[in-house]
Amino acid sequence: MRRRHFLASLLLLGIATPAAAQTPATHQHSFGDAERWSHVFDDPQRDAWQKPHAVIEALALAPDAVVADIGAGTGYFAVRLANMLSRGRVYGVDIEPEMVKYLAERAKREKLPNLVALAGAPEDPRLPEKVDLVLLADVFHHIEHRERYFRKLRASLRPGGRIAIIDFRLDSPEGPPRSVRVDPGQVIAELKAAGYALEREHGFLPNQYFLVFR
Repeated sequence: MRRRHFLASLLLLGIATPAAAQTPATHQHSFGDAERWSHVFDDPQRDAWQKPHAVIEALALAPDAVVADIGAGTGYFAVRLANMLSRGRVYGVDIEPEMVKYLAERAKREKLPNLVALAGAPEDPRLPEKVDLVLLADVFHHIEHRERYFRKLRASLRPGGRIAIIDFRLDSPEGPPRSVRVDPGQVIAELKAAGYALEREHGFLPNQYFLVFR
């Protein structure tokens, strides 16, 4: 999973936006300052187009569901999932050590014992148990060798387990450069090649597609 960003200077100038923070570009950038990035990823303005509660409700998760949020960052979705699944468990996975540390501290600070921060690898989220749902929000276009990645991920799903993929449409005014965006038709084809079937497509997000596979 690649993490290339040109946002370091934008962030220092205070003009980075939540959608821009998903933008891979030409310069390698580390998310070492998780506290600073939290103001970008968890900016309340993001809610207007990301619609996190509507997304979680659309997933119709059982109260005791086990969920993995891959590319969890500072916990934008993971924390909401943990709050809504009080009898379940949420794994917030990231490949950046500082993000994992920040999320673990946030879970403790916000008294969310059902939220577990995990250090994943670019080729493997390293989940400790099988899960009911894997969520990848604004992450799919970062993953390299996707067919191999998702074939391997099948072993981490419970019977009937699902994968939800949310990413930016080609015509979205928000998000990464068009050159790195992935058309939803390509997502469907790649997941089919990896052994998944499209179960549902939600159309309520203004800037993104929202695909659920089983």
